[in-house]
Amino acid sequence: MFVKVCGLRTGEDVEAAVDAGADAVGFVLTASPRQVDRDLVRNLVAAVPENVMTVAVFRGESAREIADTAMACGVAAVQLHGNYTVDDFEFLRNFPLKLVRAVRATTNGGGELPHSGDLGEDMLLVDSSVPGSGQSWDWSEWVARRSEKNWLLAGGLRPDNIAEAIEMLAPWGVDVSSGVERSRGVKEPRLIREFVSAAKSAARSLLPN
Repeated sequence: MFVKVCGLRTGEDVEAAVDAGADAVGFVLTASPRQVDRDLVRNLVAAVPENVMTVAVFRGESAREIADTAMACGVAAVQLHGNYTVDDFEFLRNFPLKLVRAVRATTNGGGELPHSGDLGEDMLLVDSSVPGSGQSWDWSEWVARRSEKNWLLAGGLRPDNIAEAIEMLAPWGVDVSSGVERSRGVKEPRLIREFVSAAKSAARSLLPN
């Protein structure tokens, strides 16, 4: 189970996520209560072990701006929210970055659900209709994706519901931000530890005996 803890803003946040066993840590470089600047991200990334993926999160910035910022920060991956195109992902392929495409969970009752790789991304992140809000959403539409590779479940996940979500959907990975905060934008190390532990434990329970 790939576990990403997003919206980190301090060295203590990063240390808590890494020590808890997170596989990736995310930094928001776009308008958000969790927004941080390039210099801070560069310093935080320097303290992250190589086996933990560092992800810069963007929404609406151009592909060129994303590439420039990501390379300046030294992150390993970028996560794109918004109306990005195949051409944007193709452009970003010119850089040593993993690409994560974030989409809203619902098709509003019609249309095809997206798959990881549709636009050339490495991973697909499925979020609520208001990313970063902590809002839950109806997971039932995604049950057919059980065990499909390279997609992450996000939106409204917390230590007390992550086991249920994993049991229902068996996603390749999960992403949390507001669900491990004590107030808007302020992470709680205890909740980070509880979430990562619960996610890893739930995933192990799905393995065949």
